[in-house]
Amino acid sequence: METATRAGININPETIETAAPLASKIMQGTKDAMGFVPNMYGFMASNPALLDAYTHTYKTFRENAGFTSIEQEVIFLSVAYENECDYCVAAHSFVGDKMSGVPTEVTDAIRAGKEVDDAKLNALVNFTRIMTRTRANVTSKDIATFLSAGYDENHILGVITGIGVKTFSNYANHLTNTPLDEMFQERKWTKYLG
Repeated sequence: METATRAGININPETIETAAPLASKIMQGTKDAMGFVPNMYGFMASNPALLDAYTHTYKTFRENAGFTSIEQEVIFLSVAYENECDYCVAAHSFVGDKMSGVPTEVTDAIRAGKEVDDAKLNALVNFTRIMTRTRANVTSKDIATFLSAGYDENHILGVITGIGVKTFSNYANHLTNTPLDEMFQERKWTKYLG
């Protein structure tokens, strides 16, 4: 029986100096804010529309989707887990641990595909996973369970935004085989290792 391997594309990452003006500006802004440019951005910069769409959607999700910083990481981690994106699970585990205040036991449970002890966050994890897995072809029961945990229908639309953001990055990372930044190495992940 033949096993399939993930295909990739053969592009070189851009730098602030080599990227098109729009992508270069985004990368410089990221370096100014974070102190470095994540490897993912270098590859996404090969198509400025992708990097621009990602960073704009990421920013508006963070500012306007109606979730706390902990809930935002829970969404990002749940999508990345479902999409099997090693890079984004590691990166958002690190961000969750160091910047967003996500309890490590929550991040570790999501990374392992397990239930989260906090009932409201667990409902968010499960709903985000179901939305991602089914491409939003959810049941009435799925929606009712999510709403009964304390969320509203606007949060459902916010979950869609989070899925959109991570779809940009997860798919790009799959195709470019983005190497994990040194900063995120302590939270390295593969689906089969957890």
